[in-house]
Amino acid sequence: MARKNASQGTPATAVLAAAGVPFVLHPYDHDPAAASYGAEAAQALGIEPGKVFKTLMVEVEGKLAVGIVPVSGTLDLKAFAAAMGAKKAAMADPAAAQRRTGYVLGGISPLGQRLPSPTVLDHSALALETLLVSGGKRGLDIELAPADLIHLTHAVTAPISSVQASKD
Repeated sequence: MARKNASQGTPATAVLAAAGVPFVLHPYDHDPAAASYGAEAAQALGIEPGKVFKTLMVEVEGKLAVGIVPVSGTLDLKAFAAAMGAKKAAMADPAAAQRRTGYVLGGISPLGQRLPSPTVLDHSALALETLLVSGGKRGLDIELAPADLIHLTHAVTAPISSVQASKD
């Protein structure tokens, strides 16, 4: 498995190719009106939302970090802070996230970021054979083994996601 064509090349795919890690590209037609990039990817690709993960930039004690959680859940900021050995965490400023990673919102990949950040992957990923993360641009996801994602991002795993409850 490798890059399908040069038009799909991103810093994320370059990192995977250089490391010799097997991956599958999943391009889809991005809808600019989509309310949730991750949910849009899961629906467009026909893949269970618990297998598609979103990459979120979080500020912890003045520094940026990466949280990777299933699109079927939300990032639990208290649990994320605890996983980072801190008391508090907050979502990062979107402009700061884009500057730090070199990616646009909705296309932030945990792989190939301009400046790597400490990374925490939700522990639910460990139960999966493969998962999908952003490929580095809107409309492109990358499927790879959780162990490869952990190795390449130097991630730790922790329970940092809470399942979204339906609001009846």
